[in-house]
Amino acid sequence: MIRTSSAIWRGTGRDGKGVLNSQSGVLAETHFGYRSRFEDGAGTNPEELLAAAHAACFTMAVAFGLQAAGFAATQLETEAAISVEPDAGGFKITRSALTLIGSVPGIDEAQFLEFARSAEKNCPISKVLRAEITLTASLGSD
Repeated sequence: MIRTSSAIWRGTGRDGKGVLNSQSGVLAETHFGYRSRFEDGAGTNPEELLAAAHAACFTMAVAFGLQAAGFAATQLETEAAISVEPDAGGFKITRSALTLIGSVPGIDEAQFLEFARSAEKNCPISKVLRAEITLTASLGSD
């Protein structure tokens, strides 16, 4: 399975503007830029998208773990807070803090925490945050 998204950027880092498009069409000409990333401007940003991806991935992993053990959640709500801090020559993502609130009939707190801990370690987005990154780059024509 391969999923794709693309980013198109025009202009300088501070004054330029970008759009995102995803294979599913959920992101279609979705705007991002300096103001949406570093201020409170309209549009999205990579860290917000990463937080959404981590929250979704983790929550589904919890649901699948519960299902395999015979539990069905009434509701699982996860917030992922991505921390970005200055780093030599730029910035780096230093943390993804997951906060999970669940309603699961018939489960105790200790069992619930086991499923949450397993999902935190094993959901694909958690794994990619610790993964090797590869790059292929070329200079295209105008």
